[in-house]
Amino acid sequence: MTVREVAAEAYRETLPVLAVSAVGGLFAGLVLGGMEAELERVAGLLVIVPALLATRGNVYGSLGARLGSALHQGLVEPAFTAGNDRLNAAIAAALANGVLVSGYAAVLAIPVLWLLGRPAAGVWTLLGIALLAGFVSGLLLTVAVVSVVFVGYRRGLNPDTLAGPVVTTTGDVVGIATLLAATRVVLALGGG
Repeated sequence: MTVREVAAEAYRETLPVLAVSAVGGLFAGLVLGGMEAELERVAGLLVIVPALLATRGNVYGSLGARLGSALHQGLVEPAFTAGNDRLNAAIAAALANGVLVSGYAAVLAIPVLWLLGRPAAGVWTLLGIALLAGFVSGLLLTVAVVSVVFVGYRRGLNPDTLAGPVVTTTGDVVGIATLLAATRVVLALGGG
C-alpha cells in the first residue's frame, strides 16, 4: 500500500466517527449547560469536571489501545467471553484506575479551592459525586470501548483508529451525564 492509500483508508474509517464525536461533544456541552442548579448547590463541582472528563479519556483510551494491541498480537480474541483473563484484567485495571483517579481529583480539589479562597463543598459530597460518577461512567465506557474495538476489528477496521474518537465522545457524553446523575443522587441523600 502506498502512503496515499493508507491515509485514504484512515480517513475513511475515522471521518464518520469524528463527525459523531462533534455531535456528542455538543450534546455534552448542552448537558453541562443544564447543570446550573447543581453547579450552584455544590461549590467546587465545576472544578472537578475537567479532571473527571480528562481521566475518562486517558484511562479508557488506554484500555482501547491495550485491547487493540492485544488483538493485533493475537493475545485476545475479539469475543465477549467471561474466561478471558487478559480482557478481564484490562477491564478491572481500567475500572479501578478510573474510580481511584476520580476520587483523587475530588479530594485534591478541596485544598486547591481553599488555597484560592474559593468555597468548596464538603469532602464527602465531592468524593461521593466523583466516585459514583466514576464507577457508573466506567462501566458504561468499558462496554462501549470493548464493543467498538471488538466489532470494528471483526469487520476489518483498525481498532486503533476507532478507539480514540469513540472514547473521547463517549467519555464526554457519559461523563457529564453520570456526573449530573451522581450529583442529584448525592444531593438527594443529603449532601451539599
